[in-house]
Amino acid sequence: MKQKFYLLLILFIAFSSLSAQNNADWVNLFNGKDLSGWIQRGGTAKYTIENETIVGTTVPNSPNSFLCTAMDYSDFILELELFVDTSMNSGIQFRSLTKPEYQNGRVHGYQMEIDPAKRAWSGGIYDEGRRGWLYTLESNPEGKTAFKNNQWNKYRIEAIGNNIKTWVNDIPTANIIDNLTSSGFIALQVHSVNSKKPWTIGTQVKWKNIRILTKNLEANRKKDKNEIVQLNYIPNTISDFEKKQGWKLLFDGNSTNGWRGSYKTSFPEKGWEVRDGILSVLASSGAESTNGGDIVTVDEYGDFELTLQFKITEGANSGVKYYVTESEKNKGSAIGLEYQILDDARHPDAKMGRDGNRTISSLYDLIPSKGKRPNAIGEWNTARIVSKNNHVEHWLNGFKVVEYERGSKEFRDLVAISKYKIWPAFGEAPKGRILLQDHGNNVSFRNIKIRNL
Repeated sequence: MKQKFYLLLILFIAFSSLSAQNNADWVNLFNGKDLSGWIQRGGTAKYTIENETIVGTTVPNSPNSFLCTAMDYSDFILELELFVDTSMNSGIQFRSLTKPEYQNGRVHGYQMEIDPAKRAWSGGIYDEGRRGWLYTLESNPEGKTAFKNNQWNKYRIEAIGNNIKTWVNDIPTANIIDNLTSSGFIALQVHSVNSKKPWTIGTQVKWKNIRILTKNLEANRKKDKNEIVQLNYIPNTISDFEKKQGWKLLFDGNSTNGWRGSYKTSFPEKGWEVRDGILSVLASSGAESTNGGDIVTVDEYGDFELTLQFKITEGANSGVKYYVTESEKNKGSAIGLEYQILDDARHPDAKMGRDGNRTISSLYDLIPSKGKRPNAIGEWNTARIVSKNNHVEHWLNGFKVVEYERGSKEFRDLVAISKYKIWPAFGEAPKGRILLQDHGNNVSFRNIKIRNL
């Protein structure tokens, strides 16, 4: 009995020593008295100290304001508490930068969102001044419930190597793999407000208990019972998490392995190129399929989730087709459902069809996309197509824009008044190939990956 007591005592002492050491590794970024170690950049919002708390107050006619650490941080774990007025938006910048040559010194970089609005994306990851949303929480329903209005919320960021994870009130909210920026400052954002909405002027966001850990990071990683969806933004790679989820690359960044020309046994000899990790269809005379022609996957897929990035040139038209079938009775046409890729502002197809059902991210000629936010010409967009048990979704840059049921009465009624009405049971094949379309315009693809569901 005495031996057991001593063993428990030793274990308790060891645990207490380890816990004390871990706490000693944390460094406070705010001394509770003044803004020593912080620099204001961007706008002219007011930052004051009240009761050992940093208070940010909105002002009219100002761009986003940022209270930035004087030091840069690379790998770290950051924790803080915050309280925000429900009529405003804010965020925590990290690995962020300001450079004279980049948009006249605009603050840019990763941001953990503070969003008390109904969409509930608090804890999501936004790329301020660059790519926009990286993780919106639309794929994390539990994470959307984490943030609580009208009370203090605990935020945590783990930025270790290329993996960035966030938590709100100990609930995981975002998980990405990205390597665009490895080091930068941390900043407390006060968002710009609309002077036409006077009730937003003078609103506040407050921060306290701001601390950072830069040592023993692996030992202090948070271990969650259930892992949330991870999004990988490093082109043409599969993370360990993705491997466990069953993802595989459809394009390895170096070759055309796994693809062939539609109705062909090999990949087109012209019209497509692989360069710098990008698969591109080259511009031809402007006529459809006068160059290399469409390409399809060697394998067929039933229920699946597909993601890819695409970049278009001015006036370009292309598409990603799925459940594609090839048969002689189709007279050489690869038939399948199409996620439309288009320059809506310049290509005439955007005004054809019905109700915009030929615009970017729409189910081509059938269902128009709603609430889409395409990036500018020449920038990468992220497309996602999910099909399971005939339920299909189109996503663009983190936003769900189309949803429908294959084979339903509503679906068949739409087919009956579309260009596809001449093909029996159009779009209802149990499995098919993935197709990238050659429409005679220069369009690029990368990070093409798929998993069976």
